Parts: sequence; C-alpha cells; structure tokens
Amino acid sequence: MTPPPTISTTPPRWAVRAAHATALLVLPSGLWRIALALGHPAGYTAEGFADFQSPDARLWLVVLSVVSELLALLTIGLVRPWGETLPRWIPYVGGRAVPTRPVVVTAGLGALALTALWAGIPWWWTYPHDGMTDTGHLVVGILYQPLVLWGPLLAAVTLSYHRRRTGHRFTA
Repeated sequence: MTPPPTISTTPPRWAVRAAHATALLVLPSGLWRIALALGHPAGYTAEGFADFQSPDARLWLVVLSVVSELLALLTIGLVRPWGETLPRWIPYVGGRAVPTRPVVVTAGLGALALTALWAGIPWWWTYPHDGMTDTGHLVVGILYQPLVLWGPLLAAVTLSYHRRRTGHRFTA
C-alpha cells in the first residue's frame, strides 16, 4: 500500500529562483518599450520611430510594459504565502485560502499561451525589420530573447505549486 502524499508548505529553492527569474526576464523588453514611450528612438530610424509618437502608441507601450511586469510578478505568488492565503488587509476576502485549482488552471493556460506567443523570438534576426537600425535590430533581439523562458518557467513553478498544495505528482 502506498503511503499518503506528504504536502510540503515550503517551495523548493529552484522554484523560488525560477519565480524571481520570471519577473526579471520580462524587465529588459519592458524598459525598452518605456524608452520608446518617453521619446527615445531605441534602435529605430526616424521613419520607423514615427509610428510610436502618437499619444495612443505611447500609452499602449507603457500599459503593455506595466501589465507584462505585473503578470510576471504574479509568478512569485506561487512560491510566497500570499499565493496560498490572501493577505488580511484585502477587504472581505482577506485571510481566506486561495483555491488551488483556479490558480493552477489559470497559470497553466498562461504558461501555454506565453510559450506559444514567444516561441518565434529565437528567430528574431531572420525576420526583416524595416525601420530599425542594424544595431537596434541586434539589441532589441537580445532584449526580447529572455521572454522565450517565461512560459516554461511559469509552467515549472505552477507544477511545483500544484504538487506542494495537493501532494499530487504527475506521472507519464
């Protein structure tokens, strides 16, 4: 007879590191977009940069950067106590346990979407980028490469969270 699974409340060190790495790897591309929004051509020619000069485009660049970073920071919740119990300062729901299944499903779907979204980035340099300088094309490619890891790291941390909260191990 198999003994019941033991549920650890402490996330493994690798999961904590992966969660924090996720938040950091989104930062370079976000800072680049914010530089564009602040009026720096950041690797674009004058013609290519003109598309980013409207107030709507600038707002979109900032919003995209902030939302991306906030979503990446949510990964840290999978390894911190506030990912298991809502902080008490939150009105009406503070102190309640965070339901495991919705967190795992949402994070899992997010990991799949991010993996699909950024899967083409390793081939950045093979795509034409009219409106960018050669140096800009190189630098932007380097700044976006870390995003390839966002989905897989989120998936790994999500599986760790699921295992820790439920004691269930996935087997092949």
